[in-house]
Amino acid sequence: MKNLRIVLVTGNYNHIPDGVSLTLNRLVGYLESIGAKVLVVAPTIENPPIHHSGTLIPIKSISAPGRKEYRVSVGLGKVKKTILDFKPDLIHIATPDIAGFQALKLALKHQIPVVSSYHTHFSSYLEYYGLSLMEPLLWKYLKYFYSNSVHTYVPSQSMIDTLKQNGVKSDLRIWARGIELDKFNPDKRDLAWRQEMGIKDDEILVTFVSRLVWEKEMDTLRSTFNALHNRDLKVKTMIVGDGPAGPELRETMPDTIFTGYLKGEDLIRAYASSDVFMFPSISETFGNVTLEALACGIPAVVADAQGNKSLVVDGYNGFLVTPKDADAFTTKIMKIVNDSNLRIEMSKNATEFAGKFTWDKIFKELIDNYAQAIKNYQK
Repeated sequence: MKNLRIVLVTGNYNHIPDGVSLTLNRLVGYLESIGAKVLVVAPTIENPPIHHSGTLIPIKSISAPGRKEYRVSVGLGKVKKTILDFKPDLIHIATPDIAGFQALKLALKHQIPVVSSYHTHFSSYLEYYGLSLMEPLLWKYLKYFYSNSVHTYVPSQSMIDTLKQNGVKSDLRIWARGIELDKFNPDKRDLAWRQEMGIKDDEILVTFVSRLVWEKEMDTLRSTFNALHNRDLKVKTMIVGDGPAGPELRETMPDTIFTGYLKGEDLIRAYASSDVFMFPSISETFGNVTLEALACGIPAVVADAQGNKSLVVDGYNGFLVTPKDADAFTTKIMKIVNDSNLRIEMSKNATEFAGKFTWDKIFKELIDNYAQAIKNYQK
């Protein structure tokens, strides 16, 4: 597949440093490293926070209503000609937005093999924006969109199960996420850093890592962390990340450590220096942050929802908890906090489990799927 020519169409590539954009940048970097030619079509902004991989062709976009940091594409415009002139062997659509829909129609019209990937569980966000009544219409559109893809790549089996339950009949294939085990590992634990952060050696540090947006179940997080501080426990809590919910969380969680946005070695050190990881979000299709925590040997207490269920084996490397149940989260975290033997065993299991997820293996499997999609389309 050395001379493969791919167009990647996505709603986020360099303007928000989230799991989707980082994964897609990593993919493009890998494709170019094996000799493929890649054209990325996506919205962007001035001075984006990510130094992106590959050639980026910007498309017109507007700020998302109520979330100005996000961009919403308004279509491909003249970039349609740029895509056709590139003569792609395959078009990969990562977001089923307006640009994604137009790219799908373009591929079908010109008989170009098209695949898609499912990164965001859109229906789980509707409740937060008062749009629950739109869920049937959303699923009708998604079923149409993905049924016209040769393959749809999904991060986890639990997410595939959810899509099937909602009537998506595309050829659904797993495209998991990987981890750089030479970077994310327990050896990065730093006791001096913990002391600088005001964490005593005998205190258990419970950590959350993510963008601070309400749809990540910030209310559950806040209630759980505050409840832990109201117990007679040697516990500290820490939030790594920033976002629109940050100011209110800081005001209402006075006992919690807020580090702000961290990356690179600073982020890895924060993971590895923790003792328990909490992630209450139910909108994840995979959960990159959970995998990063596990790789650092940190047991994870997560919502029992798609994505999470493919990473946490209940009672083995953490616990699965009823979504939105702060009392249940508190109980499971306390179980790990109060049992040092359980903590040690789960830590060992977490590191072992994360060892299955290597980027090189995962990308090679995706390239094989690309080849099959092109071959099957040509039949």
